[in-house]
Amino acid sequence: MDPKLGNLRRSYSGSPLRRAELAPDWLAQFRRWLDAALLHETVAEPNAMVLATVSAAAAPSTRTVLLKAVDERGLVFFTHYTSRKGRDIAQRPAVSLLFLWQSLARQVIVSGDAVPVSAAESDEYFASRPYGSQVGAWASVQSQLLSSRAELEQATTSMRKRFPAGSLVPRPPHWGGIRVTPKTVEFWQGHTDRLHDRLRYRLQGQAEGTEGKWVIERLAP
Repeated sequence: MDPKLGNLRRSYSGSPLRRAELAPDWLAQFRRWLDAALLHETVAEPNAMVLATVSAAAAPSTRTVLLKAVDERGLVFFTHYTSRKGRDIAQRPAVSLLFLWQSLARQVIVSGDAVPVSAAESDEYFASRPYGSQVGAWASVQSQLLSSRAELEQATTSMRKRFPAGSLVPRPPHWGGIRVTPKTVEFWQGHTDRLHDRLRYRLQGQAEGTEGKWVIERLAP
C-alpha cells in the first residue's frame, strides 16, 4: 500500500439523511439537492455527472457529461449519437449516472434506460448554444481517431466558412439529446465513521402501459 494514499482520509460530519425528511418522489428530492449544489460556491459544476455505458461486447466506459434538463420523464444531456457513448446507448440502453458534490458530502446515483429525445427538443437546445459550440458539433467526429490537433482545427476552420458567424447554424443530424429514464435513484449523504446514509427510490411493478410505483429503501453503507 502507498502510505501517501492509504493515509488520505476525510471525516464527514453531515446531518443524517432521514427517510421521514425525504421528498415524496425522487424528482422533488433531486431538485432539493441540485438547488443546494447550485447555491454552494465550492461546487464548481453542479450539473456535471459521470455517465457509465456498456458496449455490445460488454466493455464498460465512463465519461463526464452535463445535465441540461430534468423533469418527471428523466435527466437529459446532449452528445454526438455516433460517439462511443452514443453507439453504446443505441446497442445497450441501460446506463448509470453519478453526481458527486464532494464539498457537500453528497452523491446521487441514477440507473435507468437512455433514449434519444425528440428532434424538436434537440433543435431547441442546439439553437441556444454559443456559435463556437455549434460549429464544433459539426467539426468534431467525436470518439474517432485524429492524426493531430491540426486536423481538428482545420475541420473547425472549414465549418466556420460553411456557417459564418451570425448565420443560422442548423443542428447536425448526428447530434442531439439523450434522456435517462430512472429505475433507481440513490441519495448518498456522507456521515461520521463511514456510516453514510444511503436512501434509494426504486421503481417496482412497472409493466407495459403502466407507471409503476416508487418505493424508498435504506441501504447499508
